[in-house]
Amino acid sequence: MSELLRCLIVEDESLPAELLSEYVRQTPGLVLAGVCPDAIFALEWLNREPVDVLFLDIHLPQLKGLDMLALLPDPPLVVITTAYHEYALQGYRFEVVDYLLKPVDYPRFLEAVEKLRRRQATQTPAPNVLVVKVNKRHIRIPLADILYIESIKEYCSIHTTSQSWRTQATLTEMAQRLPVGRFSRIHRSYIVHLEQVTSSNMAEVVVGKVVLPIGRTYRKGGVQSSR
Repeated sequence: MSELLRCLIVEDESLPAELLSEYVRQTPGLVLAGVCPDAIFALEWLNREPVDVLFLDIHLPQLKGLDMLALLPDPPLVVITTAYHEYALQGYRFEVVDYLLKPVDYPRFLEAVEKLRRRQATQTPAPNVLVVKVNKRHIRIPLADILYIESIKEYCSIHTTSQSWRTQATLTEMAQRLPVGRFSRIHRSYIVHLEQVTSSNMAEVVVGKVVLPIGRTYRKGGVQSSR
């Protein structure tokens, strides 16, 4: 697996939290994003910083783990960690990847990681949102709303149908995160959303009310309008 999985541990007991944290740190391909002592804190975390994997306890104060899952419209991959086996069927209703009974040993943890990798490999690779960091918060931008992306020194400005977002990234990094066939780099400073192009020729494209130049090295028969 080429990409790292960012993991959030939601656990109110210190010893299991420390053990899982150590397992994550010593496992290649995993990165520990953080540890939350309860589901309320975890919901706030996920709102500002999405992760790839939740290691989620069920018996948590204030809000139970499965009740938390029911509140997530687009949950990450989930591995349940609990001392109670009777919740297994209820957990699988939420399509959890695995169900670990405490105390969890490292070989069993690695089994869960392999299941995570297989589940990730079968998921649809094309995203419908672009997640970017803006002013220390993670913003989810629907791909369908993006008009074009502009490079401004060490930042990129993502222009959408309603507003613009500025994030610290290179245009090359942005291009690598966008689905091929829907977005095209037309200039060293611009990526356009092909579905938003209303007209084009060998020298320029029109996106909404904006005219953008096509760089000389990117001229391969012009950019085809999708409309």
